[in-house]
Amino acid sequence: MNFEGKNVLVVGGSSGIGLSLVKLLHQNKAKIYVISRSASEEWPTDVQFLQSDITENNTEIEQFLPAQLHGLVYSVGSITLKPFNRLTDEDFLNDYKLNVLGAARVIKQALKSLKSAAGSSIVFLSSVAAKTGMPYHASIAAAKGAVEGMALTLAAELAFQQIRVNVIAPSLTNTPLAQNLLSTPEKQEVSAKRHPLGRIGQPEDISQMIAFLLSNESSWITGQIIGIDGGMGNLKTS
Repeated sequence: MNFEGKNVLVVGGSSGIGLSLVKLLHQNKAKIYVISRSASEEWPTDVQFLQSDITENNTEIEQFLPAQLHGLVYSVGSITLKPFNRLTDEDFLNDYKLNVLGAARVIKQALKSLKSAAGSSIVFLSSVAAKTGMPYHASIAAAKGAVEGMALTLAAELAFQQIRVNVIAPSLTNTPLAQNLLSTPEKQEVSAKRHPLGRIGQPEDISQMIAFLLSNESSWITGQIIGIDGGMGNLKTS
């Protein structure tokens, strides 16, 4: 994959999957723009950075972006795990604001640059929980289900403008967001055994697929929800 001459926006690129993606894209010569609440010391020095809390209205995004934007990745998420009877209205609203409204706000401000690229790609991150019933996931599954619905609608709506829209639905991945679920060797072992392939995901497992969906090599792929989940979403091995 070669991203020379391509501009890519990564929302939430300071850690985990987003950080892995920034490094990978930079290795492949992309010009990278990042929006997040904090910067990372691991970024290449030429990354363009806008500090922002994506849950708040931010009118600076359109001015921050280049005239042509070839890729946009919304790598922002949350893990709200509670029994249903302990979930509050705020839990549901916060997950929705972060995962759905935040993405919508960014894309609205980026549309002009995406259209100007005459062939661009948007990638959302969902979760295996959106399609696979799991206890304690009601709030985040609802939000990620909304992400998938919005992505498919946008894929249809923007296809004639040569803007592709796809979704990756990972299972549990070894990132700072999941640190409470993977804080001990015992927890890691239990989590690994839940996956047919016998291990949890690593950020690179996800970022490699995102990069592919941003690249010219995937130019005939749009409107897809792709599970990168160690087989959890579709397989039963015991």
